[in-house]
Amino acid sequence: MRQGFPIASPGMRIGILGGSFDPAHEGHAHITREALRRFGLDRVWWLVSPGNPLKARGPAPIAQRMAEARRVMPDPRVDITDLEARLGTRFTAQTLRRVTALYPGVHFVWLMGADNLLQFDRWDTWRAILGLMPVGVLARPGARFVVRHARAARLYAPMRLPESEARRLPFAAPPAWCFLQMPMSDLSSSAIRAQGAWRGRD
Repeated sequence: MRQGFPIASPGMRIGILGGSFDPAHEGHAHITREALRRFGLDRVWWLVSPGNPLKARGPAPIAQRMAEARRVMPDPRVDITDLEARLGTRFTAQTLRRVTALYPGVHFVWLMGADNLLQFDRWDTWRAILGLMPVGVLARPGARFVVRHARAARLYAPMRLPESEARRLPFAAPPAWCFLQMPMSDLSSSAIRAQGAWRGRD
């Protein structure tokens, strides 16, 4: 494997949590710990993106965001990586296509908060993401009824695993997804930025 790329062996169960992490916070750490436990994952990769195509304003420098992510999530089972920047990919589907090719035999799960599921059908080639790997959706404040209202959830309702079978998700053939109810943290990156403390460290 290339230098700077996360290490993974065939048979491992790895969750991928992508985002700008601008900044990372305890809410990210909380859903990561829940995903590790309830999906039976060996590791989680935090994929710190160069930028979010859906956001008009660019994030803080990636080195700053990765340093904060490591401070917030020091768990040895979690890799903080700039893999997307290293691959030169712009959209999630492109990144995951490359990842599955680079790591054959690894059981990947794409992780997302339920708030992201509400806009999932706006993502570039979002159906391709569901075709590449199973998706684990974790409850977030304000998105309690997301499964009822999200277009992607309605269209892919027959492919949903019940919560009681969450540990089967890494081995499920895509498209497959599972929604986890869980204790929620109301922290958000946008709220932290609005307070001014994060941008003050640029």
